[in-house]
Amino acid sequence: MRFPSLILMLCSLPTMKGFLQKAKAELKSVTQRDSNAGSPAGQSYTGPPSPQQHPHHGHQGHHNPSHQQPHGISDPTPLDILRYRYHHGTNLGSVYVIERWLQPSRFPDGAEGSSEFAAVKAWVDKIGIEATKQKFEEQWANALTDKAIGWLVNQGKATTVRLPIGYYDLPGREFTQGTPFEPYAYVYSRAWESIRTLISRLRAHSVGVLVDLHALPGGANAQEHSGTNSGRAEFWTSFSNRALGTQCCQFIANEARNGLDLAGIQLVNEAEWEAKDMYQWYDEAVTQISAIDSSIPVIISDGWNFEKAMNYSLKKNTVDQYSTPIVVDTHYYWAFTDDDKSKTPQRIIGEVDTKLAQLDGKEGSVNDRGAIQAIVGEYSCVLTEDSWAKSEGVSKEELVNKFGLAQTRRYQSRAGGSFFWTWKMRWMPGGEWGFVAQSNAGNVVPPKLATLSAEDKQTLGGKAKHEMDGRSYEAVQQHVAYWSQTDPNGHYEHEKYEYGYKVGYQDAYAFFEGRSTQGDKIGMLELWVLKRIRESGFRGGFTWLFEQGLRKGIQDFYAAVEI
Repeated sequence: MRFPSLILMLCSLPTMKGFLQKAKAELKSVTQRDSNAGSPAGQSYTGPPSPQQHPHHGHQGHHNPSHQQPHGISDPTPLDILRYRYHHGTNLGSVYVIERWLQPSRFPDGAEGSSEFAAVKAWVDKIGIEATKQKFEEQWANALTDKAIGWLVNQGKATTVRLPIGYYDLPGREFTQGTPFEPYAYVYSRAWESIRTLISRLRAHSVGVLVDLHALPGGANAQEHSGTNSGRAEFWTSFSNRALGTQCCQFIANEARNGLDLAGIQLVNEAEWEAKDMYQWYDEAVTQISAIDSSIPVIISDGWNFEKAMNYSLKKNTVDQYSTPIVVDTHYYWAFTDDDKSKTPQRIIGEVDTKLAQLDGKEGSVNDRGAIQAIVGEYSCVLTEDSWAKSEGVSKEELVNKFGLAQTRRYQSRAGGSFFWTWKMRWMPGGEWGFVAQSNAGNVVPPKLATLSAEDKQTLGGKAKHEMDGRSYEAVQQHVAYWSQTDPNGHYEHEKYEYGYKVGYQDAYAFFEGRSTQGDKIGMLELWVLKRIRESGFRGGFTWLFEQGLRKGIQDFYAAVEI
């Protein structure tokens, strides 16, 4: 818990006794409201007791207590839950950004190249642009059956899909003008309509979609999944390419503002290491998106330098900046480098628990440091044949199981979400690359909450609701006692702690119960705390007490429901 740099005076114990009685009475009344809705929360949270009820005797010149009062924090909305829950998910696969190794049938026989551009060019050359348009539209429409979505929800227990798209998938010739895809703009004229339909179909099953600009003009990296086989990352060296990338972000943000429920917008996928002017472009894109819809989470690539991206996001995700919340996307694979090949599977499995360690010491105090939130946008259960050859007699099946479980366990404990690579490919169920195969084998598992029956959830929710009064009373009492002992001559606005606790407990309940969702846990916790502090109206002074109360309320709710 943060200790203020200057000593501040504490409320008298008689005053605190009355305060605690008031807190208990208020919390009890909350549990009795809206009982028909089954939630301890009302439509909005009333603010804390007025500071005038707690006379201050602080020293002049010390930290001034903040006097701004919240106008009322609203319950989490269905869209809030869609965006801030833990994202147990998968990448869609090779649908709107073609990769030949995943979907070889998307290429005509004898076609050269392995990218989206190679595929569309080969088909147009072979059958003409009208027939190619029809072929691509049929492939988009048939990529995801209702049965597949049913599996995703009921067996895969996924909450979110990371959806790779290309700039050429956006409607209007302005998105391809001056790019290699300009001659083929007609083929993609209904691509965005197809994407919107897919997003709506998934949303109807409580599955969110993170739109990932996988292919940017010129390519954010030199790989085929940037849209072409140019072998160059020219997005970073071309002003016009970056301007078009910003235009793509603005278009998607406008779609979100106008009612398209998105879990987030990813600006770029796997930006190359130390890409030229990458953070300057991030600044520009974030500014433009914020001007349209500052509520939507924006995901940035770490460019294979997680610590640098983390420090950037800490500077952007601050209480006094009302811009879009920024999430850092990092990817983990152990299948591509000579160093990976030299390792045993057992050593690699042991390395999993070292990932995201850069977050240590950076979380837990948004008011002081800003917020850092990470997701693992891609991972798999694939190792090289060289590594499997070093398995020391242990079966591959057992090691794949341990590898998958180690990853899901680690990412669920340290990230705001994780997305397996990948879901849809020609060679389903996909082996160690397949979300279906690994989920069915029990190697990739959802968080505990997703496995609870409806009856168990109802029982645990009732238990948490019943325990709220007692847990709140105990938490506030312990908090006050701690500061009374630590700083007996200080004075604190403990009503902010109590108010934060109430908000946190009720927020966790709302996520657990679900609002047009299946019920979830707050996974994007650091950004949720940032959001709630911004909404509280508190600034400076004792805002840290609100944050600590908020975190404690969330923590206590999860202790009550045993997850």
